Amino acid sequence: MVIMLTMLEGCGPKISHYVLVEESLRTGDVTKADQIVEQSEKEYGSKSQVLYRMDRGMTLQLAGRYQESNAVLEQAEEEVDRLYTSRLRTEAKAFLINDTELTYEGDAYEQVMINVLKAVNYAVMDEWSDAVVEARRIDHRLNVLSDRVQEKDAYRDDSFARYLSGILYEEIGDLNNAFIAYRNAYEGYRRARPWARISTPPMLRSDLLRITDALHLSQEYEEYRREFADVTWQSISDQQRLAQVVLIGYNGRAPRKEDQFIDLPVSLDALKLVLLTKGAVGHSNQDSRAVESVLYGLSGRVVRVALPRLVPQKTQVAYGQVSLSGASGSFSTRTELAQNLTALGEKSLSDQFAGLAIKAVARAAVKYAMAEGVGRGARAAAGKDAGPWVGLLAGALAKTLAIASEEADKRSWRTLPDEVQIARLWVPPGDYELRVRPVGRDGGVVGHESVRTVSLQGGETKFFIERVLP
Repeated sequence: MVIMLTMLEGCGPKISHYVLVEESLRTGDVTKADQIVEQSEKEYGSKSQVLYRMDRGMTLQLAGRYQESNAVLEQAEEEVDRLYTSRLRTEAKAFLINDTELTYEGDAYEQVMINVLKAVNYAVMDEWSDAVVEARRIDHRLNVLSDRVQEKDAYRDDSFARYLSGILYEEIGDLNNAFIAYRNAYEGYRRARPWARISTPPMLRSDLLRITDALHLSQEYEEYRREFADVTWQSISDQQRLAQVVLIGYNGRAPRKEDQFIDLPVSLDALKLVLLTKGAVGHSNQDSRAVESVLYGLSGRVVRVALPRLVPQKTQVAYGQVSLSGASGSFSTRTELAQNLTALGEKSLSDQFAGLAIKAVARAAVKYAMAEGVGRGARAAAGKDAGPWVGLLAGALAKTLAIASEEADKRSWRTLPDEVQIARLWVPPGDYELRVRPVGRDGGVVGHESVRTVSLQGGETKFFIERVLP
């Protein structure tokens, strides 16, 4: 019974502040969004501190508090590395209750995004050497991931992270590493296209031509020139006198997870009960779960399995129209899709699903056997006269708790966007008005156009961030 009460502890309240965060981001109040995450720290609980720091790192970045964002993300990264070697201690409890008992360490792509956000923070602050340190960390993390993951079509590389690294290496003049990063990004985009639903950004083709030309890599340059026959590009020598603007666009909301329950009857009468219950309450939700738990517990012949299901929240933004206007002229370009985080979430869950399902079924079977044992033990302890009734009641209660405690792990980094888009624009030095207009898939404006004044020096690179919901 003590174990069953422990199971009940796993059925706690769920994080509900994301609706408020998303509403604040939708209205452009990034400071309020960050405050909501900060004030909700206790809701995350001790097992989700990495998730709290991920969320807080993102909202701090959007609020323009880049140093604080990096400090929080650094803590998340350190905790992820520590958890990789110490997870086994919580596996047993999680098996008996549900996977929310595990300390959250994030999916592989989320761990990579920690370093991506840190690199962007440093780039916005013009701290290029620190940004390149994050590029090297990205490279190390992805190399370790590639060695660890054996399936060729699994998530084992990150094209956007590689591409960002190439931009950073090029900025400090490390053209060799820039070429390697750009090439890895290009190969990664082509390899992951079937499931990532993203094409190679056209600007990456220009980057490969520019870098191979600068490094005098004649063979590679000729191969890319034949492959990218219609691409126009500028040489590095032509760009050295210009200023570069890099815009990172975060569009939409990351996917969320919800429970999908599979109720398995172990007798014909239990099957009838499941069918009748589903007909009466419809789709399982928080309220109907309680009713179902009691009914199934009283029947004593239903086993519940909970698995996570991903719910996409796709952005309405097709691209961002970026324009710079000043005394030196007017220049414009469009953002290009560089990362589909919803596709990454779907791929991550797909890769894990078989293991999650096997563990969930095994856990449900163990819970059912334990509940049966509680009923038999209570019947034997109560004696001959009261035993049958006591055993029936204890067994029903134990099975109710076992069913009620079954829950999928629905945690994910929900302050991430649905997509990341990027634009690069080289312009003569001078003072400009920078406008970013989010364009929807229907051609209309999504949200609000942002306007800011920027001063650019020759040879300088400036990073900017835009967040657009929905």
